[in-house]
Amino acid sequence: QVSLVESGGGLVQPGGSLRLSCAASGSGISINAMGWYRQAPGKERELVATVTSGGSTVYRDSVKGRFTLSRDNAKNTVHLQMDSLKPEDTAVYYCTANYALLGGFRLSDSWGQGTQVTVSS
Repeated sequence: QVSLVESGGGLVQPGGSLRLSCAASGSGISINAMGWYRQAPGKERELVATVTSGGSTVYRDSVKGRFTLSRDNAKNTVHLQMDSLKPEDTAVYYCTANYALLGGFRLSDSWGQGTQVTVSS
């Protein structure tokens, strides 16, 4: 199993910045990708950004140019730098990891507990 610990959420004004961090830990696993989803009240959880162990990134259109996802494979950690935040970015942000057991072939997903991001004046 993979345990994910998130940090960095908070309250900021529109146009402000936050940096979310997520550290993954586990024994006998190989992480294929990590990233962030978010969920606002009454809405479905949606992908924000993901990065593979090889460095390939995917961002949803609404955050392109504003958010940057970086990784540290040695520490199994990712950081989501969020700039030019907008009220519509307000949501609970969940870290996710896609992984396989060492020697295994099937991928599984793990989720963090979520961290609140609120953008409001």
